[in-house]
Amino acid sequence: MTQANTTTAPTTPVTTPVTVLGLGEMGRSLARAFVAAGHPTTVWNRSPEKGEDVVALGAVRAASAEEAVRASGLVVVCLVDYDASDAVLEPLAGALEGRVLVNLTSDIPARSRQAAAWAEKHSLSYLDGAIMVPVDVVGTDQGLVLHSGDRAAYETYAPVLKALGAQAPFLGEDHGQAAALDMAMLDFFYGAMGGLVHAFALGRAEGIEPASLAPYLTSITGILPPIVEYTAAEAGSGAYTADGANLGMMAASVDHILHTAKGHRLDVSQLAGLKSLTDRAIVQGRGPESWSSLVEVIAADS
Repeated sequence: MTQANTTTAPTTPVTTPVTVLGLGEMGRSLARAFVAAGHPTTVWNRSPEKGEDVVALGAVRAASAEEAVRASGLVVVCLVDYDASDAVLEPLAGALEGRVLVNLTSDIPARSRQAAAWAEKHSLSYLDGAIMVPVDVVGTDQGLVLHSGDRAAYETYAPVLKALGAQAPFLGEDHGQAAALDMAMLDFFYGAMGGLVHAFALGRAEGIEPASLAPYLTSITGILPPIVEYTAAEAGSGAYTADGANLGMMAASVDHILHTAKGHRLDVSQLAGLKSLTDRAIVQGRGPESWSSLVEVIAADS
């Protein structure tokens, strides 16, 4: 009796034509990722001299933005800001009809929602996104690109969008959510980066070599993940019970750092803002609570 052949034939990855509008550093990294994933990629840039590297890899350069849009069902735009993307997209409303537009331009949530309103006015399928990694991480397993807006459009093209990074979560139908999460994450990042360079300046003023300080700062970064987790839990519940050092004790440390920095005539603008925040918290009677309660003090100022 002949045994049935149960060997599974190798599958060929599904390729989808995609267009990339904008060939700055990030735009070129997006185009490279799509080409590397095997998707036929059309590119366009206002300055035609850009993008020779991606064309050399196999991308096709369109002669005009409209030609580029009409080449693909998925159109990805990545420009310097929404003023630039609006200027490019406004004349293309007709050409975009029946296609999915994904705007990965970085800007504020309000601009994302304005762009979504423009797309809705023209009956366009629109996703807004935020690229959360540098150019050299785009297209890798560590790549993170956030998406929000048209759910059906996302579900249709999610496999293609994951060429830009294995992590491509859909955040919901509010088009501003991707930009909002982007702003919140960068708020944390740049606040931490400001503290980092200030710590090196203060240490150097006290005669501590930066290379000597670095390992101790690294030990602090190691305790941040659990701090993020319990701060999230407290901000979500509104219960700020101090476990160990309370806000009052930590506010005293802020005061000591501020006076040390002032003694060396360092810039103290970031520290002064933090000191003002903790002072208001103490006046409100939050001294016995946890540091997380500063979330409420900040929100009260909005």
